[in-house]
Amino acid sequence: MSLLFTPYTLNSPRGPLELANRIIVAPMCQYSASNGEATDWHLMHWGNLLNSGAALFIIEATGVTPEGRITPACLGLWDDRTETALKDKLSRARKLAPATPVFIQLAHAGRKASSATPWNGGQLLSLDQGGWETLAPSAIPQLDGERLPHELSKAELKDLIDAFVVAAKRSDRIGLDGIELHGAHGYLLHQFLSPIANQRKDEYGGSFENRIRFPLELFSAVRAAYQGVLGIRISASDWVEGGWTPEETAEFAKKLKPLGCDFVHISSGGISPNQKIALGPNYQVPFAKIVKDQSGLPTITVGLITDPHQAEAILQTGDADLIALARAFLYKPRWGWEAAAVLEGTVNANERYWRCLPREAQAVFGNVKVGQR
Repeated sequence: MSLLFTPYTLNSPRGPLELANRIIVAPMCQYSASNGEATDWHLMHWGNLLNSGAALFIIEATGVTPEGRITPACLGLWDDRTETALKDKLSRARKLAPATPVFIQLAHAGRKASSATPWNGGQLLSLDQGGWETLAPSAIPQLDGERLPHELSKAELKDLIDAFVVAAKRSDRIGLDGIELHGAHGYLLHQFLSPIANQRKDEYGGSFENRIRFPLELFSAVRAAYQGVLGIRISASDWVEGGWTPEETAEFAKKLKPLGCDFVHISSGGISPNQKIALGPNYQVPFAKIVKDQSGLPTITVGLITDPHQAEAILQTGDADLIALARAFLYKPRWGWEAAAVLEGTVNANERYWRCLPREAQAVFGNVKVGQR
């Protein structure tokens, strides 16, 4: 039997959450919000991917403060207005799809905030272009020549923890099934972890134990306020000499486990323009294996996984527990159906689509038979 189409249970203080299969839609920024509010683009995008056959959908990086957004067009969850908009669009999308758990990725972009959208160059916006002062563990810019970010004080660190906690409570009110904290891709939590971005001289910088201190404090605070499934996405390597390493990622995961971490989602890169990423199929899977083997936490792997047999092989070798895809789902929104046809699995699908499959793939929807009128 295909492991990709076997159930998997994520446990939390609230109780178990069973996933129908091992396929996850990874969070993907859409840069389509209006002052932080979800829009009709999100309604269409979420409804589409909730009909993908994946067992779990994770909403994109969502700013816990206005200053925490990557771009002015990024999604937010920092006040009643943004909470209402997100709840409205998500509830409408969920009504148009099979019952599917939905998580949200809570984030703060740190020194990579105040940027233009990717199709407008993605560079740091000046203040007269609608940009704002960015925040970071140290006053070190992402790119040479950019204005310096503001180095966060200890009081400001507490304020940021409070913002994540409030956003977690809002997520709970909305009815989301879980939260992923964004500790990857060069954003704020990753900036604290990496010696490239974090050159503080206090107890939050320097040694490994100091660099992980703020992310651990933040995680603990969110865990205390939120009893649903809670995990974190981590860049396992900076791909830069002298940067954050897979071994440190595994140690960090081991520290997270007794704090009530329910899963880790392993990615890489994003902290420096000097990164040299060895791109290729499964290029991040070895990182996931290291973290899974050493921490024992449920582990998601992601990155250039595009073929069902490839995904199945990762699970069969025990390198990860769950498989996340991102851009592959944008190109093939029914990738889960195709994988089920190839691996003889089944998925839930809206009954309006039951007649769409070619005859050789009818088993994808179980034994459903829908005649023509």
